[in-house]
Parts: sequence; C-alpha cells; structure tokens
Amino acid sequence: MKIIHSKAFKADRPWGAIDIANMNGITTRLHWTDQPYQWHVNDGEEVFVVLDGTVDMHYRQDGTVQVARLQPGDIAFATVGTEHVAHPIGTARILVVEQAGSI
Repeated sequence: MKIIHSKAFKADRPWGAIDIANMNGITTRLHWTDQPYQWHVNDGEEVFVVLDGTVDMHYRQDGTVQVARLQPGDIAFATVGTEHVAHPIGTARILVVEQAGSI
C-alpha cells in the first residue's frame, strides 16, 4: 500500500513529479508546478486531474485556441492528437494518467 499526501508534495522544479503507478504501460504521476508546461501532443490519451490550485488548460480545437479554467477536482481528457498546454495560476498539484514515456 502506498499513501501519498498530495498537498504536501513539492518538486524541486516546475513539472517535477513522483511516480505513483505503472500499470500495463499506463503511468500515474503526481506533478507539482508553478510554471506553464509547453505546447505538446501526447502519444496517446491523457487524463489530467487538478488536485490543488487552479490551472488554465489551453488547447487547440478546429484551429482555434480554447481555454478552460480547471479547479480542484476538475478533470481534462486529451484525446489522441489534441495539442494542449497547462498554465497554473500560482502553484498547482496535478495527477496525470497517460501512456508511459509520453511527454
């Protein structure tokens, strides 16, 4: 049994993470950040759960940039090919479930 107190986690750099699980090639990681990530497209699908803080999720849909504000408990699901970037407002802790090795 592994117990993780997510509110106590702080990485030594933006988007630093701890690995929680790797189940049949799908990873679950807890990230801490206070800086935006980078525009990217994952190799597979991604589940993005805000545990603490506020995150503006920018994504391209039909060639237009959309922004969704995510609060604790909110979940974003990026389908294959969805270009996106997360911008935390202050600090945030985020649970990410995705294919192992995805950016």
